[in-house]
Amino acid sequence: MTIKTAVPMKAGRPWQNWGRSVSAHPEFMTQAASIDDVVGAVNFARDAGLTLKPVGAGHSFTAIASTDGVQLDVSSLDGLVAVDGELVTFGAGTHLHQIPALLAPYGLALENMGDIDQQTIAGATSTGTHGTGASFGGLSRQIEALTMVTADGALVRASATENAELLPAARLGLGALGVVVETTLRCVPDFMLNAVERAEPLEEVLDNWLERASSVDHFEFFWFAHTTSALTKTNTRLPADTPRMTQRRLAAWIDDELLPNRLYAVLCELGARFPATTPPLNRLSERLVATREVTDCWYSVFTSPRRVRFREMEYAIPRANVPDALREIRATIERNGWRITFPVEVRTTASDDNWMSTAYGRDTGYIAVHRYYREDPTEYFAAVEAIMIDFGGRPHWGKMHTRGASDLRPLYPRFDDFLAIRDRLDPGRLFANDYLRKVLGE
Repeated sequence: MTIKTAVPMKAGRPWQNWGRSVSAHPEFMTQAASIDDVVGAVNFARDAGLTLKPVGAGHSFTAIASTDGVQLDVSSLDGLVAVDGELVTFGAGTHLHQIPALLAPYGLALENMGDIDQQTIAGATSTGTHGTGASFGGLSRQIEALTMVTADGALVRASATENAELLPAARLGLGALGVVVETTLRCVPDFMLNAVERAEPLEEVLDNWLERASSVDHFEFFWFAHTTSALTKTNTRLPADTPRMTQRRLAAWIDDELLPNRLYAVLCELGARFPATTPPLNRLSERLVATREVTDCWYSVFTSPRRVRFREMEYAIPRANVPDALREIRATIERNGWRITFPVEVRTTASDDNWMSTAYGRDTGYIAVHRYYREDPTEYFAAVEAIMIDFGGRPHWGKMHTRGASDLRPLYPRFDDFLAIRDRLDPGRLFANDYLRKVLGE
């Protein structure tokens, strides 16, 4: 089906992503309030000989949403479209933080979720947002169907019964196949999470990594450079009628807002201006982290406010390789005398069968490194990337890296199958940009 419609276009203006790692100046900008608007924008760009990229929250650290052609804001394509049992269809511009309230009347929840909820559902799934949990996959694995507008202005639905051959490519499509306008997720019955957060000796956590990662529902930890502790978070799924056990308001504000956001912003500024202060400040942060246990709604436990701006690189490696990789990162930091304020984050997920998923075909561990946005991440990220490459690492599509198509093809057994789908749906490369030309080739 092809629909032609007009959509207002505005002259473009400078745009930056959230992490301030990417800047662009599109020629035109427009906002879609309906699927017809998306079709109109696609037709306009194609007929004008321009490229088009959809943009949501701008929370990717790579230039995956960047364009010098038409920038299409899809954030108004939000809300609940349909509910059929545990299959829930959302507008592609629905922000993750909107979803809990939309699901609550139906007694449903997302099976898994990352710790940031600002992204749109289409942006999060198209780039491979994953969360943690050895038996659980990322958001894209939860997709049962989706609808997108392809380069010829057609609406194409992919599901188990319609265009099924497209689904393993389109679930995590990198924005290369079309503009996703609706996404159907398989949700689960509502549940509560018991969360235990505490500092533990890093070496003990690494020595028992595989057991810790697989013996509970959700496990992750942070490690601040220049310290000896892992700040662990263990989440256990509980029935929806489990009574809440939360902190008092002041204690919660201290643990969730004052320490990780307001005070941490000050510490990051000090570290950026006076790098020698970083090791003692990190050790202070280590001491300030108190053991706590809460039982609360799934989304309240999965997510945390992140108000300190940063830049991030994350690699997916075979789960068993995480301890050796982290030890090598630690040794590299010490060997180079770097002062790193932001922690290293370690998570895990189950394997999946989405062709461009970083967890395709293998149980996966994720190691993410960060730098405060006022600090240059280049040298640190390059060294960590070299370590991850040695462990067969696949870079997160929405986080900073330097890999190209020739590097990535051997890591993804269905890489060329994905390219064949792209050739079929976007032969003229309407949805291309410099980032996709680099990681997918021409």
